[in-house]
Amino acid sequence: MNITTVPEGGATQEPGGPSDDLYKIVTNVNQVLVPVMVKDGSGRLVNGLLPRDFSVFEDGKKQKLNFFTTDPAVIFDTGLPDVALEKVKQTFPALEGAFSQFDEVSIYTYSSAVSKVSDFSAASKQLTATLNELKTVSGRNNGPPVTGGPLGPQGPTVNNVPIDPSTPRVITPPKESHVLNDAILAAAVDLSRRDRTRRKVVFIISDGRESRSIASYGDTLKVLLSYNIMVYGVAVEGSAVPVYGRLQRLHLPKLGYSDILPKYANATGGEIFNGFSRQAIESTYSQLIGDARNQYTLGYVTRATPSSAHREIEVKVARPDLTVVAKEGYYPVGLSR
Repeated sequence: MNITTVPEGGATQEPGGPSDDLYKIVTNVNQVLVPVMVKDGSGRLVNGLLPRDFSVFEDGKKQKLNFFTTDPAVIFDTGLPDVALEKVKQTFPALEGAFSQFDEVSIYTYSSAVSKVSDFSAASKQLTATLNELKTVSGRNNGPPVTGGPLGPQGPTVNNVPIDPSTPRVITPPKESHVLNDAILAAAVDLSRRDRTRRKVVFIISDGRESRSIASYGDTLKVLLSYNIMVYGVAVEGSAVPVYGRLQRLHLPKLGYSDILPKYANATGGEIFNGFSRQAIESTYSQLIGDARNQYTLGYVTRATPSSAHREIEVKVARPDLTVVAKEGYYPVGLSR
């Protein structure tokens, strides 16, 4: 598995020198990989399906499968208010236990900016040390800013006496930023450099709020779909309450999105689980990571055209009463690299 965190905005790699060409491998990227999850009517994963059980359509045309595997890769990202962050910190042992010794984990945090806490490494003592380091991090203030009254900012004084007590003191609280798009894009850029045959998953623990990212949702989603990256998440705080969570998935002009995680999960074939309590968060770790690990990956060769337009994908299973979860499409990244 893989877990990652990236610098704000997801900077691209600088072009290498002539010596880099000595180690460049050119491969055909017309190969399309489609991570797929299949569940029965009770929500349980369906294992044991064979290639003949699947049909894949690109822009309405059936494709011939040539790749079928279940290798996983997972990414973890977190950035939360203080109360929620303290609750999540208590679940770190359960999170660590959800990964296997074969998983590679990289961790990011974000709030007003993105920070990469650790690079890809085996889920062992290094992960323990990283999570212990994160236990010292504090979240944002739990309450609204104090902008008036005896505890709020005061006007100019002389010898601690207000110059004009009748003049009201008006303080505008600073605007908050929650750069979820930037965090996902940063992780996606790092994942795009991993072996393209590996399953790539962004695993996020967040309340899903997004505001004032440099990257847009559309640009971030394009990178995710171009490199077969799925988004999984644990929704905490208000977004974990079913009714309130649905109300929060609104776009308020100039205020951003209050819960954008479901949009990412639905578009990339991932899942979002609610974790309102500590116990709920702990139980979702193994379930989400297990879902990501026990998936099918289908592959086919698409037509070789230079078009960068979005291409729709539909996956069907030749068995009744099963639900297929897969990304809705992809963007070609080029003809060779």
